[in-house]
Amino acid sequence: MGQPVGRESGEGHDSAGVTQPGLPPGQRVQRGWPVTHYGPVPKFRPERWEFRVFGATADGGKHCWTHEEFTALPYTTVVADLHCVTKFSMLGAEWGGIPARTILGLAPPADDVTHVMVWAEYGYSSNVRLSDFASEHTLFATHKDGELLTAEHGFPLRLIVPHLYAWKGPKWVRGVEYMTADRRGFWEERGYHNIGDPWQEQRYSYQEEPGDGPDL
Repeated sequence: MGQPVGRESGEGHDSAGVTQPGLPPGQRVQRGWPVTHYGPVPKFRPERWEFRVFGATADGGKHCWTHEEFTALPYTTVVADLHCVTKFSMLGAEWGGIPARTILGLAPPADDVTHVMVWAEYGYSSNVRLSDFASEHTLFATHKDGELLTAEHGFPLRLIVPHLYAWKGPKWVRGVEYMTADRRGFWEERGYHNIGDPWQEQRYSYQEEPGDGPDL
C-alpha cells in the first residue's frame, strides 16, 4: 500500500519540536482535532438544507439536492492528512462522503470554467482551481473515521482538499459556483494566499507570485 493522500517528502515538526518526515514545511503533528473556525456554529435544519451547483454550468441551469438526496449519492472514503495554516497537521484521517468528481459528473461545468467558489453558511466562501476541485481525492465529507462529523467540525458537510491548506475546504458547505475567471474567497480577500499549497508554504497573499491570483 502507498502512503495516505497528502503525505509527501518533506519535513515538519511534532508537538515537541522534533523533526518529522512527510510533513509540509513549518507544520507540526497534532494529536486530536482542534476546533477552528470563524463565526458561530450554524444550526442544522434538514428540511431547509439544500446543496446547489450554479454559475457557469454546461446546461446553463442550477442543480439542487435536498439533504436526503445528497447523502444518498455514492459514498466513498479517502485516507488523507489535514494541514491547517495555523501550523498543525492531522495525519491519516479517514474521510467519508461524496467525491467532488461525482458532483462534476452530475452537474457538469461549462467548457470555459477555470475555478469554483465553494459557498458555506453565513456567506463564507473559498475559491479553488477547477483542477484542485476535480482531484480524485477531493471529497464532500460527511464522516471522519467512520463517524458523522460533529457540528463544530462541519456537520452536515465539509469539503476536504487534502493537498491544500484546510481553509480551502470550508465547513458547513451549501453549494458550488462554477466560474470562468478566478475570484478571491473570504480568507483570500483578507490576506491569505490565493492557492494555499502547504508543500510550497503558500500561507499569505504577500507570498504570491504573478499569476497566482487576482489583484487584492
